[in-house]
Amino acid sequence: MSKKLINGKSILVTGGTGSFGTKFCETVLKNYNPARLIIFSRDEMKQWEMQANFENDDRVRFFIGDVRDSDRLGIALRGVDYVIHAAAQKILPIAEYNPFECVKTNINGASNIIDQCIRQGVKKVVALSTDKASSPCNLYGATKLVSDRLFIAGNSYSGKSGTIFSVVRYGNVMGSRGSVIPFFYKLGQEGKDIPITDPEMTRFMISLEQGIDLVIKSLNESKGGEIFVKKIPSMNIVDIANTVAPDAKHKIIGIRPGEKLHEEMIAKTDSAQTFEYNDYYKILPSIYNWRSDPKRLKGGKKVKNNFQYASNTNSKWMTSRILTKWLNNNIGKIQ
Repeated sequence: MSKKLINGKSILVTGGTGSFGTKFCETVLKNYNPARLIIFSRDEMKQWEMQANFENDDRVRFFIGDVRDSDRLGIALRGVDYVIHAAAQKILPIAEYNPFECVKTNINGASNIIDQCIRQGVKKVVALSTDKASSPCNLYGATKLVSDRLFIAGNSYSGKSGTIFSVVRYGNVMGSRGSVIPFFYKLGQEGKDIPITDPEMTRFMISLEQGIDLVIKSLNESKGGEIFVKKIPSMNIVDIANTVAPDAKHKIIGIRPGEKLHEEMIAKTDSAQTFEYNDYYKILPSIYNWRSDPKRLKGGKKVKNNFQYASNTNSKWMTSRILTKWLNNNIGKIQ
């Protein structure tokens, strides 16, 4: 990526105190020289803790606010060039039992981001999505599907401001807060049984670094309306448990409310506008003939009809050896 795109620019990250936001901040400050990197979130304690890591870097700013509050967003976005939208309510059972709150954050919040970015003349917005937005079977996935569609449609409303909206989609982030690896690791260290929802369950595996690379690729290449999907390996849930906590016993507990047996990032219904590249796929919107726009295609190869990108039929698989190597390099960060 050209350093010129970020150097001297102002970037705002919503939900910036989460695992992604923290790592994104470290990566950008190390490899680029932004004028400002604004962490926008509603948790003052997490901001307080994060400030300690960046207290000597005057490029980093912290802004208490909620994506539900459009006016507050408008103030935070003044003079901002790029927005990375990572804020979401994402824990499946909590979303199922608190649906109205999930809608307020994931859908209304997305709408506020779009409106205020257009009003404030933000140049580009990259929204983080999830595998659960593809053929959703739970409330969280349904809200993220709506959010994805809103960001895509935002390109039609940006008008003279010229704000460009794109989306990145990926699955289970290894070692992120609340994910299965630190959960299994902690139980293994405590000598407790590992709860397995279903022995046949599979999950996509992506590191935070790969997720950030995909966001930066979207920031660099997007022309508006694209959904970028990283090519990543899959792994069986039992293999994950055996690798992370090899001495622990397993307990089958059944699938949680709203949970899928296998993850899916591209549905068969999206195959008509999906294009393949070396290390990622790109889903183009069906509106305005954007899927035939050369500047959006950029040499991509159309996938076959009824193509599906799912964790159980994936051609790439992560071995226990590879996951063990990752654990050895990251164990101190996930305890």
